[in-house]
Amino acid sequence: MDYSDLTKSLIKGNTRAAARLITIVENDIEAAEEIINSIYQYTGKAYILGVTGSPGSGKSTFISTLTKSYIDLGKKVGIICVDPTSPLTGGALLGDRIRMKQYFSLDNVFIRSMANRGQLGGLARATEDVIKILDAYGCDIIIVETVGVGQSEVDIFKSAHTVVVLVVPGLGDEIQAIKAGIMEITDVFVVNKMDLPGADKKVADIMQMLEFKKSYKYESEDISDKFAKINQWTPEITKVNSKTGENFDKLLKLINKHKTFLQDSGVISNYMKNRIKSETIQILKYKLTKKAEELINSNNKIEEFIEKAIKKSLDPYSLAGEILKLFFEK
Repeated sequence: MDYSDLTKSLIKGNTRAAARLITIVENDIEAAEEIINSIYQYTGKAYILGVTGSPGSGKSTFISTLTKSYIDLGKKVGIICVDPTSPLTGGALLGDRIRMKQYFSLDNVFIRSMANRGQLGGLARATEDVIKILDAYGCDIIIVETVGVGQSEVDIFKSAHTVVVLVVPGLGDEIQAIKAGIMEITDVFVVNKMDLPGADKKVADIMQMLEFKKSYKYESEDISDKFAKINQWTPEITKVNSKTGENFDKLLKLINKHKTFLQDSGVISNYMKNRIKSETIQILKYKLTKKAEELINSNNKIEEFIEKAIKKSLDPYSLAGEILKLFFEK
């Protein structure tokens, strides 16, 4: 199928074209390859914010207020909400996005809910492609909200320039903050619902964990490694009230501070390299897995190997090795 008319309309800022192309890349990786190939040269201008946090931390309301802050600055905003998958329809379980309904009709805001379809890491398979579509569409800021936060759900850092992690007083998030994966990916910690009791204590807890992490790394590493760590970014912390918008001006300054750090330190170059490597690996995994499945379902030799495995004369590792030999046969 020819998608040239849609991609041309996308580059001109056509909202319908963006919506249609996103639907296509979500459901057809072969079509996604053709579409991304045609728009790739028009990407790379948007700044990508990753927002994650525990269930109940108020991510949707937070993003709604953050979006308003960027709209007031004249920015065009794209929002990708990666939600749990409905077990019945396969669609986004929380796709209504009621808290963001006031932005649905605005020309400078594009909101899309995506089902994660069981994908680990908190991101849907097609998230990277959707980011590129919104980038080519002309978004200045792209906000990616992930399913939740946990040790297996930290893949947002591979897509976002700045990762914002929300915590709230009284939800026992100390454990979440301690998790190594979360500490490593976070650029800005936001204590949401700052009007609740315990907000200051939450800030103090995070500061303590950051100090512990910093001292532990420096004490456990070779002295020659210390110099390389000096210019690393130290996560910032701020309190906000998403309902009233209090302190969002400070939050924007912290995000800009991190953006400046990425540019001035040269870290953004490594970020781009790692992002491309990661995305390429994911694509290769998908393509190789698909070819392996086709081989397994069509080659009679594999049935023989499976029978041997059943009889215990061939173990699963050896079985995989035999399949690899067939896979790379010319």
